[in-house]
Amino acid sequence: MATMRVLGKDWKKGEVLLADGAWGTQLFQRGLPSGHAPEDWNLTHPDQVREVARAYREAGSRIVLTNSFGGNRFTLEAHGLGDRLREVNETAARLTAEAVGSQAIVAGDIGPSGKILSVDPVTPEDLLRTFHDQAAALRDGGAQWIVVESMQDMEEMGLAVEAAKKATGLPVVASMTYSLGAHGFRTMMGNAPQDCVRRAMDAGADLIGANCGAGIDAYVPLAPILRALTALPLWIKANAGIPRVEGGRTVYPLDARQYASYVPALVAAGVDVIGGCCGTTPAHILEVGRILAGR
Repeated sequence: MATMRVLGKDWKKGEVLLADGAWGTQLFQRGLPSGHAPEDWNLTHPDQVREVARAYREAGSRIVLTNSFGGNRFTLEAHGLGDRLREVNETAARLTAEAVGSQAIVAGDIGPSGKILSVDPVTPEDLLRTFHDQAAALRDGGAQWIVVESMQDMEEMGLAVEAAKKATGLPVVASMTYSLGAHGFRTMMGNAPQDCVRRAMDAGADLIGANCGAGIDAYVPLAPILRALTALPLWIKANAGIPRVEGGRTVYPLDARQYASYVPALVAAGVDVIGGCCGTTPAHILEVGRILAGR
C-alpha cells in the first residue's frame, strides 16, 4: 500500500480505515424534500448537514464526506444553483470540517455530472472545468481528500480525477459503480474493472475503489479482482443490499449486523477503506467499526 499520512500519522499497511455511510437518506430523515437538491441545504439548513457529519464521526468514521455529491455546474444548474457552485462546495467542506474537527479526514465528494460524453452536447473540456472548479472550492472549504465516486463512465471518472489533482494536489479516490452480469463486473457504460483501474491510475488517483451498485455481498468477489489490478489502497463503500419499495418507501434489506458480516471477507481481500453507501446509517458504520476493532 502506498505510504500516506492519515490524521497526522503514517497509514500502515494492514490498517483498515473506517469511512462514513450514506448521506442522502440521513438528510431525508431530517426533512429534505424529495426532488430537492441536497447541496442547497449547505446554505439553508447548515445545522442539519453538520448533524449528519457529526453522527458519522461519533460512529467512528475516520473519513467523512461532504454534502457535495451533485456540486458540479450541470447538476446545480438543474436546481437553479449554477451560479453558486463555489459557495455550495466551499460551505459543504466547511460544515463537515466543523463537525469532525481533527478526528476525521474531510473528504470532498464529487459525483457524476449527469452528462454522457457520447450523447450529450458536452465536451471533455466542459467536464474538466466544472470538476476543477468544484474540487478547488472543496479544498478552499477545508477538504483534505477528494472522493470521485459513483462513476459509471471511466472517461468521466478520469477527467474528474485529473481535474481534482490539478486543482488541489490532494489525495484523490477514484470509485466506480459496478454490477455483475454475464460478462463479469461492468459499469453501466460497459467498462471492465481492469480498464477503469488503468484509467484511474493514469489520471493520478491515489486510491482505487467501488461504491453503490449492488449490495455489499456482490462487492466481496469484486474486491480481490481490484486488489490484483493495483497496489494502491482499495476503497469499498457498498449499498445495504438491493433496495425494494414497501408502502411507497425505498427500503434496503441489510441491517447493521448483516451488512458488517461481510466486512471480514473484504479485509481478507485486501480492502484498505470500508464504509457504506445507499441504505447505510451511522448504526451500520458503528457495527463495521466494531468488527474491524475485533478482527
